[in-house]
Amino acid sequence: MANITNYLGKLTGWNQTTFNLYGRDVVGIDEFEYSDSSKKDNAYGAGAMPVGWIEGNYEPKLSMSLYVEEEQAIQRTLPPGKRFQDIAPSDIVVQYAHPETGIIVTDIIHNAQFTGRSKTGKNNEGKMVHKHEMLCSHITWGI
Repeated sequence: MANITNYLGKLTGWNQTTFNLYGRDVVGIDEFEYSDSSKKDNAYGAGAMPVGWIEGNYEPKLSMSLYVEEEQAIQRTLPPGKRFQDIAPSDIVVQYAHPETGIIVTDIIHNAQFTGRSKTGKNNEGKMVHKHEMLCSHITWGI
């Protein structure tokens, strides 16, 4: 019989995550997602097997879902007539604190900016949450 050891202990979760946007911790956030990738392919020459590989452009992605109250709080910080997509690019700092060791891991999403804004409502929902697809230049992982 295999012996499975729980060597990771209590895992880091939503309650140990801080999302800092424009110098303040965002509390009205329901979801976030960020990732990066580089396209890689085999390069072929003579014969059926690859002779090397090639790498395409780097592509970071970022999205977050905000409660309408958080959107309103951001809007109140803007000058009259300004839109979310008018906000200058800014770094987003995401920190994860391990619940038992207290070790903090920090990711930085660089030059993040809103590309637009929309509003939707749904019957029988007790909250209004809007997903924002955002532009960013690159991600620094785990500093």
